[in-house]
Amino acid sequence: MTSHERIQAIDSSEEIQLLTEVWRSPPGFFGWFTHVNQTSIGKRFIITGFVFFILGGVLALLMRFQLATPENEFLDPDLYNQIFTMHGITMMFLFAVPIMEGFAIYIIPLMLGTRDMSFPRLNAFGYYVYLIAGAAMYLSLFLGMAPAVGWFAYPPLADARHSPGMGVDFYATVITFMEISALVAAVELIVTIFKQRAPGMSLNRMPLFVWSILVMSFMIVFAMPPLMVTSIMLALDRTVGAHFFTPGSGDPLLWQHLFWFFGHPEVYIIFVPALGMISSIIITFTRRPIFGYTALVLSLVATGFIGFGLWVHHMYTTGLPHLAANFFTAASSMIAIPSGVQVFCWLASLWGTRPRFATPLLYVLGFFFIFVIGGLSGVMVASVPFDTQVHDTYFLVAHFHYVLIGGAVFPLFGGLYYWYPKLTGRLMSEALGKASFWLTFIGFNLTFFPMHYLGLQGMPRRVYTYLEPLGWGDLNLFVSLSSGLLAAGFLATFVNVFRSLKRGRPAGDNPWDADSLEWGTASPPPPYNFRYIPVVMGRYPLWEHLKNQEVPVVTGIRSDRRELLVTSLLDAHPESRSKMPGPTVWPLLLALAVGIGFGGFIFHNIFPVVGFILSFIAIVGWFWPRQLAREAREESS
Repeated sequence: MTSHERIQAIDSSEEIQLLTEVWRSPPGFFGWFTHVNQTSIGKRFIITGFVFFILGGVLALLMRFQLATPENEFLDPDLYNQIFTMHGITMMFLFAVPIMEGFAIYIIPLMLGTRDMSFPRLNAFGYYVYLIAGAAMYLSLFLGMAPAVGWFAYPPLADARHSPGMGVDFYATVITFMEISALVAAVELIVTIFKQRAPGMSLNRMPLFVWSILVMSFMIVFAMPPLMVTSIMLALDRTVGAHFFTPGSGDPLLWQHLFWFFGHPEVYIIFVPALGMISSIIITFTRRPIFGYTALVLSLVATGFIGFGLWVHHMYTTGLPHLAANFFTAASSMIAIPSGVQVFCWLASLWGTRPRFATPLLYVLGFFFIFVIGGLSGVMVASVPFDTQVHDTYFLVAHFHYVLIGGAVFPLFGGLYYWYPKLTGRLMSEALGKASFWLTFIGFNLTFFPMHYLGLQGMPRRVYTYLEPLGWGDLNLFVSLSSGLLAAGFLATFVNVFRSLKRGRPAGDNPWDADSLEWGTASPPPPYNFRYIPVVMGRYPLWEHLKNQEVPVVTGIRSDRRELLVTSLLDAHPESRSKMPGPTVWPLLLALAVGIGFGGFIFHNIFPVVGFILSFIAIVGWFWPRQLAREAREESS
């Protein structure tokens, strides 16, 4: 090595050391509460989401134990209704959307070739809001005060007269508080995707997973505010007698319209990111470009738009005019078209290749089988005459789980196996992974497919028991036993996760020979993600780089402070540099202050005032220009 090369190596080592020092998160217990890095916050969302998934699964097993035999007295009606409600709230609000956002927060900046999210402190604030809201909901369950009106909380059952306890008050205030987290993450992801892409990554070169997260984020921005307004209206009904949903002076159906205007897009908010995961996995394990990139992008966007026109799909039995119902029948059938386009594009990508049948791809193939069944039953219930017959039966339970578990959870677990090396630097066991897939796949179909038959036989959903002469006992026992097999499949994956943390084979930087930029840095990534911001030359940047011995990078980004490159919206041309804030405790303090204002409203009217004052103090601390003043002093000296 020449003296010039030695000097360059020393300079490079010093630069990496400086970058690590500038971007690292503070160690220790108290330091944990100041983290703002996207990798740290993304991991927290993912881990917390899976914890809530396990809790929701335990609640589901308790319900199946209760329904295993006729006239079972394992759970009393009120406790069963609380568990039933908390299961729905957990899976829809505490697991599905937050964990998709968690994967997005962790992966998207890496996939875009940037060093962090646009608003790191806001990112941390969103996580603490989510954690506080989830903990409050489960505290209500452990205190026996959980809502017992279903995760949909239909009035008049949810009004103060028919549900006099504090359960619905917890629901109405915590749901409003919780959706702040979803909106915060959505806004951050939109800004990051539009303004922080690596140079050369024009919109038509963005990975499909990035497109799916962009569509999901815009859907959250438009879907969550109606839910927040609706839950506030319900809280006002219960506390001050506003009579928005009271029969006579108000309209209970107004709740259904507002709730399902959020609720049906919520299904696609969960589903759309899974579609991006599928595309990423198929590209990697077939080692070829995706078939129909443009068609896939347009299908994602079409799904986002059409998803907002289906909410009456849930209200066919409420006595709406037939003309209105026919319109939503057409829209409910139309949404199958973009889904079908995507399935055929994926099949065309698989056709004629020799794919590597690793665990992530197995979960994608399982998705095809399960989601197609769920989609076909969805077209069936889009028909008013058929839906009228099966609307409140277990047929709908089967359809709902085929769509959400098949359409979202299977791809999510495929994504977990796929990106686990990026999060930890280790590979999960393939043998245990394939065993968990087959247990999950077989257990799922044995659990939920018989529910179609139970529904057609007339078994109503949302009941805590049934009479023996009705003849549903044998099939319910079979379903309950099969749910144990499904739980074993999920448990095998979690065992694999913890086992591989210590005993997993080292993965290297790119164990799958994948194409996208997140695999172009170390696994797990350093605190600054990329030493040099890469320049993108195609849709599959790492494969493009293999063709070119010299890979261009961006220079001029400072190493002595947290700094990001800002690029143009359409073509990702460099525009400016943006300084990022460092670790701080103010996001936690602001989340606690806002939580006091929302949660305390249940107990006394003084708490919103206290929460407002504390929030104001936290916001002042958040924006107080201490760091700018310190930097000015350093530069002057």
